[in-house]
Amino acid sequence: MPFYVYILLCEDGSFYTGYTKNIDMRIELHARGKGARYTRMHRPERIAYVEVFDSRAEAMRREREIKKMTRQQKLDLINSRNPDAQRA
Repeated sequence: MPFYVYILLCEDGSFYTGYTKNIDMRIELHARGKGARYTRMHRPERIAYVEVFDSRAEAMRREREIKKMTRQQKLDLINSRNPDAQRA
């Protein structure tokens, strides 16, 4: 079963990074204010980025890498995968 690392763009322009086994369910939880404390306070606007991994360990490692990135590095990552994406 695949694992997903994702970045959400929040309404205030901030980013939230997480990982999950079920991306659709997790995004729905965030939207309903049940996903994470951060997204209860900073409402998610849209999914900005997703990566797929074969193992939980790989996904967790990548999540940590992304969380350590600067805002500009995250923007560059998002735009490298989707150059037509709306800029945050």
